[in-house]
Amino acid sequence: MSAQQKAKTRAALADSIRTRRSELIDMTAELVRVSSENPPGNTHAVAEVAARLLSAPGVDVEVVASRPPIVNVIARVRGAASGRRLVYNGHLDTYPIGDASHWSVDPLGGVVKDGRLYGRGAADMKGGIACSILATRLLAERRDAWTGEVVVTLAGDEESMGPHGTQFLLEKFPHASGDAMITGDAGSPDVLRFGEKGMIWIDLTAHGKAAHGAHVHLGINAIDRLMLALIAVFELRELPVTLPEAVDAAIDAAAAVSEAISGVGESQTLRRITVNCGVFEGGTLRNIMPASAKATLDIRLPAGIKVADIEARLAAVLDNREGIEYRIIRRFEALWSDPSHEIVSYLMRAGHEARGRKPVANYRVGGSDARLYRLRNVPSYVCGLTPFNMGAPDEYVDLDELYAVACMHTLAGFDYLSRGAPESLP
Repeated sequence: MSAQQKAKTRAALADSIRTRRSELIDMTAELVRVSSENPPGNTHAVAEVAARLLSAPGVDVEVVASRPPIVNVIARVRGAASGRRLVYNGHLDTYPIGDASHWSVDPLGGVVKDGRLYGRGAADMKGGIACSILATRLLAERRDAWTGEVVVTLAGDEESMGPHGTQFLLEKFPHASGDAMITGDAGSPDVLRFGEKGMIWIDLTAHGKAAHGAHVHLGINAIDRLMLALIAVFELRELPVTLPEAVDAAIDAAAAVSEAISGVGESQTLRRITVNCGVFEGGTLRNIMPASAKATLDIRLPAGIKVADIEARLAAVLDNREGIEYRIIRRFEALWSDPSHEIVSYLMRAGHEARGRKPVANYRVGGSDARLYRLRNVPSYVCGLTPFNMGAPDEYVDLDELYAVACMHTLAGFDYLSRGAPESLP
């Protein structure tokens, strides 16, 4: 295909996104209207809806249960000839709704008002899924204009960082992997995310000896032991960190735009180890010394720090501490893709066309299934929607952002697949 023909096809794709904006909104609303809270993690119904929305000429769709009620979707479109494979990844599960009385709208209503679409999962990440679905359908309609493959992987087990969603698909289906991956997970069309911090989740338990609070000489307070252990773990935050040069430079370059969206201080958080105690439990009465206490910890690791380094530090401060035991529940390395990869330039170009301003590329404080692709050396990038009220009442997406992300997924996908040498894929 000549450069002129490619330009014509690309322009037609851009026109199609504009004319099908209402379809994009309707798809997002339809996905939001199906409950997929995790817990309990039942994604059967929403997987069926997503599969139906993906179904179109040229699109092969499969609904796959991993560990019921966790259900996933994988779809595939083949282009005019062999070539590179682009994956659109997303997750179908959402945070719980919580107390619905705190919402100003029906949390499963998919309500549209004042340029916003409300509902649990609208931003994280059913709006992003709708963008990838529309991109896939539009590319399928013009599959004679590009080479390679488009694959969509929609996971039912992401909010708990579990293994039964994207990891399951990658292990079961060779074509779930590819040469590059875009996910519409929570983010911003103005800030592309090329990497994310590592993570260690810990359950920490303290054992003591119960006694009356007036007779402290007869007991051992488990909460005292637990607090001292926590102080030792919190000292991890003071460890020096040296970031890889490319990551450090990207954080600096993106700071003004990124912090305006994600909050002042994000750049510093990206550069340091953070420790959060999410649960602290112990005791029954104020005048009884507790025999046991427990806490859960979330430790996030910047680029340049390995999980093994932190595990060694934990062992040093906890292993020989009397009355203390701990268990590591989850561990993920800090991973990143090349911030100058060609697909980043395609996403930036499409973002500028849709928004009138060029996005920046930055690291990400939170986790996503992009790490599972990076573990397989697949360059992976988050291009999603600003998570307004994510996990809180009145979660919503901005409809202009929804349109912009759909443009970015579609046009960057076409740019990536309409050029580049074929590669051998399973």
